[in-house]
Amino acid sequence: MDPNPDLPLTPPETPEPSRPPLAGRRVAVTRAETQLGAARQLFEAAGASVVDLPALVVTPPDSWGPLDDALAELEDFHWLVFSSSNGVEALDERLRRQGRSLSHLPAGLRIAAVGRKTAARLEELGAPADFVPPAFVADSLLEHFPVSGWGLRLLIPRVQSGGRSVLAEAFAAAGARVVEVPAYETRCPAGLPSAALAALHQERLDAITFSSGKTVSHTARLLEEAFGDSWQDRLNAVAIVSIGPQTSERCRTTLGRVDAEAEPHDLEGLVQACVQALDGRPLRARP
Repeated sequence: MDPNPDLPLTPPETPEPSRPPLAGRRVAVTRAETQLGAARQLFEAAGASVVDLPALVVTPPDSWGPLDDALAELEDFHWLVFSSSNGVEALDERLRRQGRSLSHLPAGLRIAAVGRKTAARLEELGAPADFVPPAFVADSLLEHFPVSGWGLRLLIPRVQSGGRSVLAEAFAAAGARVVEVPAYETRCPAGLPSAALAALHQERLDAITFSSGKTVSHTARLLEEAFGDSWQDRLNAVAIVSIGPQTSERCRTTLGRVDAEAEPHDLEGLVQACVQALDGRPLRARP
């Protein structure tokens, strides 16, 4: 007779751990070389093998004059508006060279930030944003800005070339006095890393992700330099994934398509968009 009739005769089976959504996939990440770490961590956590494809080099602007002139009048501005973490880094570094910092801004100067990463970097530097729009795009900042722009004086540090001027134009149309100055530049690297070249040449890439319009344009230039007139053929079977609407538009005009767009428009959303784009696609052959 079973002395423990209520106990199961066999132990329950241990469920198998779920397979990460990007397991077995090889994904190229195109960001500034100094910003690849965070993206790599997220994609690797999702199971992907990451190929670094730095498509931006962040450098100082051609001249510091316009930014220095604006910083000399910082107490006269009502809002400081950041649309990228690069702008935060550049402005804080310039202030520190002058013996100041973002954590010690003039009283009354408020900060607006587009994007979770931009806001997080401000927080780390001791200058938390007073306003972050609900969607991580510039258009959302305009739509949800907490006060009327009339009579405000705004400082917008931005990339020297290639950035959108929609913020400055829209605030100016609303009656604000806008000073938009170059705080940094993003340039094209000298060439593709050997690992990225090998993955493309041997057709071992499942997806390529883009985080800005410039990463698209620079990647196209680097591919053309590496593979010649047939460079687009290297992407025929590769999913093209974009972080947001403006990047998607550049993908369409430069690469001819986009297979998925991040929602929300940040790195976490980029990973999920990559999962979506590769759903149902066969794994690429691995040598």
